[in-house]
This record gives sequence, C-alpha cells and structure tokens, in this order.
Amino acid sequence: MSKEITSEILIQASPEKVWSILTNFASYPEWNPFIKSITGEVKVGRKICARIEPPQAKGMTFKPNILVYDLHKEFRWIGHLIIPGLFDGEHIFELIDNKNGSTTFIQREKFKGVLVPLFKKMLDVNTVNGFNQMNEALKKMAEVD
Repeated sequence: MSKEITSEILIQASPEKVWSILTNFASYPEWNPFIKSITGEVKVGRKICARIEPPQAKGMTFKPNILVYDLHKEFRWIGHLIIPGLFDGEHIFELIDNKNGSTTFIQREKFKGVLVPLFKKMLDVNTVNGFNQMNEALKKMAEVD
C-alpha cells in the first residue's frame, strides 16, 4: 500500500533565502505551524529527531534518517512507525529556482506500508493542511525584506 501527498507554493524570494529559513531549525517554534522542531546533526546518513503537529490531529515525535541534503535544492528524510514496512514516510522538501528571483517550494511525502489505508483520512486532511500551513508561513517569512 502506498500514497503520496504534495503541496507547492510560489515564493517571491531566492532559493538561497528560502533554504536559509527552511534549514534554520532552531527558529521552527517561532514560525512553523506544522513541524515544531528538528534537532540533531542534519547530515546524509544521520538520524534526527523531528516533531510534527498536523492541525486537528495528534502530534508525533519520530527519528527519521536523512537521505538527501542538497544545498538550496532538496532536503529529504525517511521515517518509520515502529518498524520499517508498517508505516513509512519519505518526506521531501524541494526548491526550484525559477531564474527570476522566485522559488517554487514543493513539500511532499510518499507513504508506504500495511497501515497506510488506516491513516488515509488523516493524511488527506490533517497532513495536507499542515503542509499548506507550513508552506504559507515559509512564504511569509521569505518575502519579508
């Protein structure tokens, strides 16, 4: 069983500026309504600790593995619920340089595992809303001069 959700937004700021806000994890509690914290060494192959709080849903703290950390372009991790194969989420933040001073920010997640059907409603509503709220907050932060 698998499922993917995606949310994207056009931000009137350079990928460098968007990236600097996205990767300033210490500031997440001040502006990020969806991902409340990320701690640990953010480096490919390492585990971090992340806390997400989707709107109208129970929050969750988990320890994903960093898969990609490509400066100004992509940040990707994979997390598992208890054991791999039960409910796995590969979270992707992608920044596309539009070559005109703006950035298309894409946030998506690929879910796989036997429990995915049980979480379908929560993913389609709460998690998508969380993505959208985070994207809007990131846009607001990045577009401030």
